[in-house]
Amino acid sequence: MEFFGSFQSLGIEGGTFVMLIMLLALLVSGIPLAYVTLLVALVFALGWFGPMVVPLITSRVYSFVSSFVFVSVPMFVLMAAILDRSGIARDLFDAMKLLAGRLRGGVAIQTIAVAVILAAMSGIIGGEIVLLGLVALPQMLRLGYDKHLAIGVVCAGGALGTMVPPSIVLIIYGLTANVSVGDLFTAAFLPGLMLASFYVVYVLIRAHLNPAMAPVQEGPPVPTAEKIRLLKGLILPLLVVTGVLGSIYGGIASVTEASAVGVAGVMLSTIVRGEFTFALLKGAALQTLRTVGMIVWIGIGASALVGVFNLMGGIKFVSDLITGISDNPTIILLFMMLILFVLGMFLDWVGIALLTMPIFVPIIISLGYDPVWFGVLFCMNMQVSFLSPPFGPAAFYLKSVAPPDISLATIFRSLVPFIIMQILALAMLILFPAIAWH
Repeated sequence: MEFFGSFQSLGIEGGTFVMLIMLLALLVSGIPLAYVTLLVALVFALGWFGPMVVPLITSRVYSFVSSFVFVSVPMFVLMAAILDRSGIARDLFDAMKLLAGRLRGGVAIQTIAVAVILAAMSGIIGGEIVLLGLVALPQMLRLGYDKHLAIGVVCAGGALGTMVPPSIVLIIYGLTANVSVGDLFTAAFLPGLMLASFYVVYVLIRAHLNPAMAPVQEGPPVPTAEKIRLLKGLILPLLVVTGVLGSIYGGIASVTEASAVGVAGVMLSTIVRGEFTFALLKGAALQTLRTVGMIVWIGIGASALVGVFNLMGGIKFVSDLITGISDNPTIILLFMMLILFVLGMFLDWVGIALLTMPIFVPIIISLGYDPVWFGVLFCMNMQVSFLSPPFGPAAFYLKSVAPPDISLATIFRSLVPFIIMQILALAMLILFPAIAWH
């Protein structure tokens, strides 16, 4: 019984320090983030307040998982899982050959264009990088493309699912920050395309300066009948994208309803293509359960931890600490970006969003900044975290399907120019907030 309430003697400064050390120690031990946050939340709830506070934590967790917008997360994950198992992405890549033509660096540009369309279909990063790694990377290597350029294009292009709506990162941010997901989608659309255009310009410049890096695709002209057959591969994906984004931007459907439209569209596409089987649906459903289960458990753990920290007065303490750094709002904003960048090197984006946004968003609002614009900044920052060592997930996703001679070190080296472009895009968004118009 002496344990209950004993932590209060530490004070909020000591309590925050002990909580941080406990979190780091448990994470280093290899325990999943969801269980670490739940365990630390429970220890501090009992140690600071006693057993009476536990129902307050459970009510906070319930309010997070019972949000209606959260339904869209499994829907978009299911879309990606079905795409992963169908030949839609492969046919889409083949169809885009017609647009790339005999342009130097055309296959790399074609890969980025396919990445944008796939991102607009599902908003899932892992599956997209694996798909491009299986479809685009072998073709670029076969044509004699510089392997660093090919690897960078696949990883950076695949990670565009973070920025291009319907991004699950935006949905989780919207839930955490209590802002409209529809507004976030509108605000992120142009920055997502801007980043993709940075990649395209980079490929064109590198190919122009060193033609050996991106050879022109040789071969006889494509017959008209073949062109028509290839173009059919564009129709279904574009219809799905139009159905999902068109229904949101047109005000016809909410984000949650649009996610259902997307699942129906992808399933209908597999039926039309003659690929639909119950085995495909079962595999996609199981993959969705695994992915969403992870997101929900991290959400439960993070909600519990933030709830306890808030009751302790910790959020006010950290807010005062951050705002006390400078009287200049821009410096405070840049400091937040630095914190997110460092966290992104070690933690999953779901955990970062759920642990930091309840602290950061109220500060942003008090400084007079737009929380929707800050959400786009957060997503752009998470773009960097997907590629940055030592735990950049994009590199590990690609390594799982890359040829054996491509090492993890090679992949990370290849990503450096693309990380620089992402930081440049982040700087552009800070300097010119109107880019994230909504």
